[in-house]
Amino acid sequence: MMGIRRRRAAQLWTALLASLLMVLGLTSTSAFGRTDNAPAPAAAAQVLTWTGNDNTTKYASVPQTAVAGPTTIVFENSAATGNTTGMPHTLTFDVSDPEYNNDVQLNILANPFDDQGGRHTAEVTLTPGRYRYFCTMPGHEQMQGILVVTEGGGQDTTAPETAAAVSGTQNSQGAYVGSATVTVSATDAGSGVDRVEYAIGDTGAWQPYTTPVVVDQVGSHLIRYRAVDKAGNTAAEKSVEFTVVAPPTDDTTPPETSATVSGERNPDGTYVDMATVTVSASDTGSGVNTIEYAVDSGAWQPYTAPVMVHALGAHKVRYRATDKAGNTAAEKSVEFTVAAPPASDTTAPVTGATVDGTRNSDGAYVKSAKVTVSATDEGGSGVAAIEYSLDAGPYLAYTAPVVVDRVGAHSVAYRASDKAGNTSTSRTVSFTVAPGGGVPAPNCPEYDERLTVIVGTVDSGVPNRVTNSRCRVNELIEDEKEWTSQALFLKHVTTVLDKLLKEGVVDQREYDEINKAAQRSGIGKPGQTTGYRTIFDGSAASLAKWEQVGGGSFGLNADGSITSGTAKGGLGMLWYPQRKYGDFSLKLQWRDDAPGTGNANSGVFVRFPWVHDRPEESRPEWVAIEYGHEVQVFDRPDGDMYKTGSVYGFDRVGLAGAGVTQKGTWNDYEIRVVDQHYSVYRNGVLINEFDNIGGQDFYPPRSDDPGTDGRRFASGYVGLQVHSTTDVISYRDIRIKEL
Repeated sequence: MMGIRRRRAAQLWTALLASLLMVLGLTSTSAFGRTDNAPAPAAAAQVLTWTGNDNTTKYASVPQTAVAGPTTIVFENSAATGNTTGMPHTLTFDVSDPEYNNDVQLNILANPFDDQGGRHTAEVTLTPGRYRYFCTMPGHEQMQGILVVTEGGGQDTTAPETAAAVSGTQNSQGAYVGSATVTVSATDAGSGVDRVEYAIGDTGAWQPYTTPVVVDQVGSHLIRYRAVDKAGNTAAEKSVEFTVVAPPTDDTTPPETSATVSGERNPDGTYVDMATVTVSASDTGSGVNTIEYAVDSGAWQPYTAPVMVHALGAHKVRYRATDKAGNTAAEKSVEFTVAAPPASDTTAPVTGATVDGTRNSDGAYVKSAKVTVSATDEGGSGVAAIEYSLDAGPYLAYTAPVVVDRVGAHSVAYRASDKAGNTSTSRTVSFTVAPGGGVPAPNCPEYDERLTVIVGTVDSGVPNRVTNSRCRVNELIEDEKEWTSQALFLKHVTTVLDKLLKEGVVDQREYDEINKAAQRSGIGKPGQTTGYRTIFDGSAASLAKWEQVGGGSFGLNADGSITSGTAKGGLGMLWYPQRKYGDFSLKLQWRDDAPGTGNANSGVFVRFPWVHDRPEESRPEWVAIEYGHEVQVFDRPDGDMYKTGSVYGFDRVGLAGAGVTQKGTWNDYEIRVVDQHYSVYRNGVLINEFDNIGGQDFYPPRSDDPGTDGRRFASGYVGLQVHSTTDVISYRDIRIKEL
């Protein structure tokens, strides 16, 4: 019975996804099997077959080459090809990248339980060139490849023809004076030249050839070259040899040389694990020709990049340089010592807590309870910080025992971090405070236990103290309330502060600072958004309230932003586990910092459940992908079809809505979610609206989904995606308001 249910569920989801892909224009009816009564076209002479199985990173089998002309495409993802789980896959031809042929629009979805048993066919016409294919299902980014198509009449098995010419001013002996220029050419009558490469010397690495190679180093040289065509045929390696001599000069002065040593150092000055020696040379006469170095008593070697010395012990690195006139500088050296790194601390601190106070016969604490937290670190680096959370509130720095005197049931969660960055698992103590002559829990307008008084997004710097009413100052300010005018809000703040000044809770300076923060907040002004709570303000303490799961990491920058992928890559997520949100407006700023000319791929996760203690614990970032929604951040014009503002896997948008800012420019982003309606704003412009009406999901239904209609959760957590080391993106000023 369970197998029948799974098969029916997979068939339903397959049909729903097929409909969605057809609506989005990703496929034609023929990609999923013919549905009309028209006669089937005659079978093509060429049949190309792709197969899938349980693997989510590569197809089970794929064709490598084909000939141009009518072709039958077969895609089978069935029990017969090794799919035992019912995992759906697609075979999609890329039509967005100009580097590849884009004349075949094909997107076949198959799984063992669909109406074709997982085997689908499509009739297409291939043209000479290269086609890129891939799987469009989330989590299948590596299922891709290239199909090379050659002219009819046979496969291209002939390598390109190559040639090279050396040019420049030559002397009577045939040597090139000053420099020589090597120009490489290649032709291919079959599939066409794909790339040309060259290498310097007998052992030099192959490099892409894009422009003629200029060699100005005095001495004898060897340049190797080759070419590869689009069918993968590589021409035999060829080479040219020549000599470069210095132009006539009266230079008799050797180069000036220097060297520096860098790396992490111990207090005694030794380098930890490695030392890097950087050598420089300059010559105002004929110019530097070569730099050489030698480690300890070793032989001289050409210096081409900084020298990294890992061997433990004392070392001497010698260096010298020669100019193009043949003058060699006197040998110099630098000396240093490399030591083993200290043993790595990978053990989190051990924490404990005690609750003290007078208890009644029921075990409840009369009037108040005092919670004392302790932490010790046996890993060697020492305890760096202890934090606590009262009644599921935000984590605060623990500096003294926590006194809880509000009547009722309470819990205090606590954790500690050491100086090596290890954080202990959160532990909790629960207890009850009984009246016993004490004061009942105060009726505070808001709940806000941040360390300082923050009005809107403006931090006054004044401590957020408990007042005589037993409410904190932030709670009395009511900055999350919707005020109809700024004058009304400022009058309210003045009334609160007058009372606190009279009671001695704040002094005159603090009174003025809070008042200035209220005026700068803009709360109550026409069009001014109010009620936002900052969940990342650019400080280390603020970032510590977030948690990284899965691969990758975010690094904190001096300007108060965080950047992904620079230190550690891999698919993962930085999430905010302090609080769940239902209907909300989330605002932040992001900046594309991808290296080179590419664009970063990232996204904002919303409304996903607690990521731990679930079946996906081994890869907890998938909880956000499979149960929540990812609002995409991706400005690249080609590649992934889901661009900035898209709800990934559900609703695609292009890049025309609000335009694309120049790379390295901050963008304002707002994600507004009310019930199941999602609105995405970029730089104040609405670029996408999406209604999560159910059924539009790449994944089969789960037993713990929030409802049978396929709708996602009505509340959950928020997070930021890490994609890879090349997908470098920065975020800052993250704030949220519950609607």
